[in-house]
Amino acid sequence: MERRYRVLAATVLGGALALTTACSGGGGGSASGPAASKEKKSAAAVSIEPANGATGVKPTGALKVSVANGKLTEVKVTGKDGAEVPGALTADGLGWAPAAGLAVSSEYKVSAKAADAEGVATTAESSFTTLTPQQVASPQDNIADGQTYGTGMIVSLTFKKPVKDRAAVEKAITFDTSDGSVVKGHWFNDSRVDFRPQTFWKPQSKVVAHYRLKSVETAPGVYGEVDSDQSFTIGRSRVSTADASSHQMVVEEDGKPAETIPISAGADSPASQNTFNGTMVIMAKEGTTVMDSSTVVNHEGPDYKVKMPHALRLTPTGTYVHGKYAPDNPFGSRNTSHGCVGLQDGSAEDGDNNSVAGRFYASALIGDVVTVKNSVGKQVDPANGLSGWNIGWDKW
Repeated sequence: MERRYRVLAATVLGGALALTTACSGGGGGSASGPAASKEKKSAAAVSIEPANGATGVKPTGALKVSVANGKLTEVKVTGKDGAEVPGALTADGLGWAPAAGLAVSSEYKVSAKAADAEGVATTAESSFTTLTPQQVASPQDNIADGQTYGTGMIVSLTFKKPVKDRAAVEKAITFDTSDGSVVKGHWFNDSRVDFRPQTFWKPQSKVVAHYRLKSVETAPGVYGEVDSDQSFTIGRSRVSTADASSHQMVVEEDGKPAETIPISAGADSPASQNTFNGTMVIMAKEGTTVMDSSTVVNHEGPDYKVKMPHALRLTPTGTYVHGKYAPDNPFGSRNTSHGCVGLQDGSAEDGDNNSVAGRFYASALIGDVVTVKNSVGKQVDPANGLSGWNIGWDKW
């Protein structure tokens, strides 16, 4: 009996040992193995153009973000200064593009996120540098910051290189006006664009011209170069109407007659000495200037080269309102000038500041309007000086 007990005990103990070994061996009951820890890869594939590290990238049209087998959820483009580039996802979520052109000579970083149909996300990043222009258009305007101009002032820009993309240039030039006036541009040729409102500026209004041309491709490979703001004020209204047939000029200030001045307009013959008809604008106050027949296109009659005081330039081709010393006093009775509007002055050299011409000159502003009527001369070309008021708004 004793022997059987021992065998049984050994048998039971062996079974217990076997059972213990089976429960603790190999960790087969755990779900934390290496294969199970791997995240599922997204099927979405993000593509960023230009390629990472690209240089010399054009500021417009080159930046694009797209995705295959999924949809974009977020795209962020930042410059070196941290400023974010505005843009928008397409309605289908397959693409993104910037809202406007980038800046030249600048570094950008792109970060894009997308998800596939199962919601599994993926990200992509890239960086690139835009080109530095080798050719620039170098536009120049005719206004100075902080100055006061007459109500007929027209802002004129001239580019040193011909402009091919006029629409891009017009979009990059905007105006803020205190009186709400709408300002539009008119191209006279590939290098010149003038800006004005529909009617003369309102007195005392404030105007700010915004030029954002630096990163605008004005022509293939040519960029605008200039980013600046120019502010100016419109002064009182002063419109002078010179009647070549009656030899009188009526001056109105703020819509009311201020004075009538006897004048001597351009001689009726020869034709090269006729005064232009039409609305012109004082574009410069030149003081005493030299009138030279050699600068007059198709000049007829005797040559001349004389000094004229109190000269207010109306056109680049040589039309002025200026003082004139004339002992025979043709003012108010005869047209004897070489295409200008002459006013009585007290000296053949620098003039008399207390004369009719001197007082008119002293009170004049660049941008004041001078209209000539009833001359035997031709209508002034709208491109001749700041004469764009002779073009109707519908054609401007």
